[in-house]
Amino acid sequence: MEILKKTEYFSALSERELDFVRARVVEKRAKRGELLFLEGEPCAGLHLIVSGRVRIFKTSAEGKEQVLALMQAGHSFNEVPLLDGGLNPASAEAIEDTHVYMLSKDAMTQIIYAQPTVALAMLRIFAGRLRHLSLLVEELSFKHVTSRLAKILLDQVRQAPEGNGEAHAPHRITQQELAAMVGTAREVVARALKNLEKQGAIKVARQRIVIVNRKELERLI
Repeated sequence: MEILKKTEYFSALSERELDFVRARVVEKRAKRGELLFLEGEPCAGLHLIVSGRVRIFKTSAEGKEQVLALMQAGHSFNEVPLLDGGLNPASAEAIEDTHVYMLSKDAMTQIIYAQPTVALAMLRIFAGRLRHLSLLVEELSFKHVTSRLAKILLDQVRQAPEGNGEAHAPHRITQQELAAMVGTAREVVARALKNLEKQGAIKVARQRIVIVNRKELERLI
């Protein structure tokens, strides 16, 4: 019940209304590296992350991956095919042991008819996702790798605690994951990280990237 309350879709619902939602939830668990679903498959339903992290990504015919988003506890994903009846537009993989709640298309239809506030919340979330994807297209089309990497690093530490002018991401992220998010090769990301370190914007300590100069990263965006 507490997880549902913290989800943007259902945060405005009463206890009785949340009981209506909870009765329709199916639980799933995935180990690190396990796929929750594949691009092009029929949609099983809306996914809500209880704990863990999930990456949403697309794969080209040549096997190249582009990470669209990293999701964590409280986030939801795979709403689009739930509503338009299409196939999964992307794949989802657990990047650590993950616990999710799933609501099928029929369950979400029942919930939306019973609680119109859920539909309004979905519109807000869809608008935010559309804005995110529009910015992603812009960055991939017009911005240099270093600029794209700087923005991703800043996004990763947005909610991280700070101390002595330093901040780091709350989760470890590999160079391969960064490369998939930036849309380039791991070797290119490695060179860009070294350049950022030389410029005094970051430092790499024990495989964790620490931001030491936010203003320098912001200047590069």
